[in-house]
Amino acid sequence: MFILVTLVFVLMRTTGDPITAALGGRLSADQLQERIQEAGFDRPVIVQYFEYIGQIFTGNFGTTLSDNRPVIEVLLTYGTATFELAFYALIVAFAIGIPFGLLAAYHRDKGQDASLRVFAILCYATPVFFSGLLLKLIFSVWLGWLPVAGRASTGATIEMETLPNKTGFYTIDAIMTGNPAVLGDVLAHAVLPAIALGLLTAGVFLRLVRTNVIGTLSTDYVDAARSRGVSEYRLVRKHAYRPALIPIITVMGLQIALLLGGAVLTETTFEWKGLGFQLTEYLQARDFVAVQGIVVLLAVLVAITNFIVDIIAALIDPRVRY
Repeated sequence: MFILVTLVFVLMRTTGDPITAALGGRLSADQLQERIQEAGFDRPVIVQYFEYIGQIFTGNFGTTLSDNRPVIEVLLTYGTATFELAFYALIVAFAIGIPFGLLAAYHRDKGQDASLRVFAILCYATPVFFSGLLLKLIFSVWLGWLPVAGRASTGATIEMETLPNKTGFYTIDAIMTGNPAVLGDVLAHAVLPAIALGLLTAGVFLRLVRTNVIGTLSTDYVDAARSRGVSEYRLVRKHAYRPALIPIITVMGLQIALLLGGAVLTETTFEWKGLGFQLTEYLQARDFVAVQGIVVLLAVLVAITNFIVDIIAALIDPRVRY
């Protein structure tokens, strides 16, 4: 995390001071210099770096230059949308990747296996924005089944905003309203973004499950069960399934990084107003203070998630501890 924070800080400073990058050309030279001095960007970079490190430890990520908001407020406001989208995408990845991976292993080296492996490659290789546009074209424009963009319709959003203790997670807020129509509206808006982002990870899970199930099927205890007359379907479902899930738990931490990275393009494609959507807005405004805060938060979350996943993997599989 320390290396990541340092790297982000250095990269942001290679463009010069953030005030000039964001407001240069819109303020006079005197006004620009005054703003630079007020923000402390005229001091040596090493001094700014240590001050920034100290501010992060106190939860202060600075103030945005384009809309003058504390970066921590932006993170709290839009972070819930990104986490909600990543959660739905992970469900899609599990729902598609694990069953299809088992199916490919069961029909290994046959036509079904080859087709599913090609499907997995397409899922991983297709850019998120392209698959998102295709989904919108088919299910929103041509068929008219699902909403084109956004997290909820205007009426549902207004009803959720009136809640006294709203969480920012639209699914939870929709449940709190007690109105099934609001919940249905929120879930309908989440379907296409979740599929577009979930397919990216589903391809990884599919190939991983297939490889590990095939490897497990060649172990001694599976051969012993096969010699007792256990069917191949039962061997895959009962004996090879659970051991094959352990590597998925390990890889899940890396896939969280993939989901958060893909969320930037997914949120922009579907106008899902989360951290990814805001990140593109701040990049266009050259608000590098906000960009720095969002990138640092995402990097820290990925590092923490990987650490937690390693602990969970060690608890599930004792072999990891030795």
